[in-house]
Amino acid sequence: MWNNPPPAIPFSGSNVHRILYAVGLLIALLIVVGVALPRHARFVVSETMNAPAATVFAQLNDLRRTQLWSDVASTDPNADVTFSGPARGTGATVTWNGAIAGSGTQTIVESRPHEYLETLINGGEPGESRTGFVLVPEPGATRVEWSFEHDYGYNLVGRYVGAVVTGIIRRDYTERLAALRELAESLPSADFGRLAIERVMVEPQRIAYKTVQSAPDAASISEALGGAYFDVLAFMDAQGLRQVGAPVAIARRFDGAQLRFDAGIPFAGDVGGADNPAAGVNVGLTPGGPSLRVRHVGPYRGLAETHRQIAAYLAALGIERNGNSWESYVSDPTEVPQSDLVTYVYYPVRDEP
Repeated sequence: MWNNPPPAIPFSGSNVHRILYAVGLLIALLIVVGVALPRHARFVVSETMNAPAATVFAQLNDLRRTQLWSDVASTDPNADVTFSGPARGTGATVTWNGAIAGSGTQTIVESRPHEYLETLINGGEPGESRTGFVLVPEPGATRVEWSFEHDYGYNLVGRYVGAVVTGIIRRDYTERLAALRELAESLPSADFGRLAIERVMVEPQRIAYKTVQSAPDAASISEALGGAYFDVLAFMDAQGLRQVGAPVAIARRFDGAQLRFDAGIPFAGDVGGADNPAAGVNVGLTPGGPSLRVRHVGPYRGLAETHRQIAAYLAALGIERNGNSWESYVSDPTEVPQSDLVTYVYYPVRDEP
């Protein structure tokens, strides 16, 4: 123990002034550096994908599909994620709230099919950000450029935070874009970008039909349809039935190398018997309910490619089929050039949430 207490350190007013001066210089330095830091956090990441632009765009334009490659639940399994607005395109919105992911909202604010999409994150709030996707078609592929922009304004603390986290966000976007590429390349490769697809409600029609099968090529199918329609028309004539619509072909199943389908003709009138066993002709209904309809113009041999494109469309958008596809042959091939033949292709689908 000391016999005498240690000498007191003098704490004069000059020392206080020095400390305040140093603190003031530090604050001034932080302000100067903060002002010099970029107001905007911006970056662009890109990836080339071996998939058509239409397939890639479908994964961006539907925020439910976005969860397949940029999932909030992957970082916060307990997050509450809800969707609102239209299923796709401008106005579609996703909102999340979780202990790890935090809370936020993302809305599609601009959607140009197969070309460009822009989203707004936490619109109207201090944390507002924008992201944009530019799709550039390349031979057999699509280059996707994903941009991010955040305006910190005069929030100097935000500018410091942005300087630290922007690199982390960029790495995260790069990883998510790679996940988008993996998803897009796993989907059917047919390019449905030029398909004119309508969603319609189909009322079932009464048809007289005959079940036939053929090899899955245009010539064989045409021959099988021709023979079946001849028998159906003979049946209708014997029954005194009147044709009230274009001939149809309803796909039933594909057995090995044979396609099985019903060749039918819509009719009006009373049927004397339930069927005509001798000719193999029966009566029934066309499929009905919510359906996708595609207008195919051109030779029948091009219908196989149209079906491939529709199948790719369904897969890319995650739409579930609800029955057999069928075709309606609007044009009479004996009167209309092959290049002008009109065929409607229908795919019954389930209602979307």
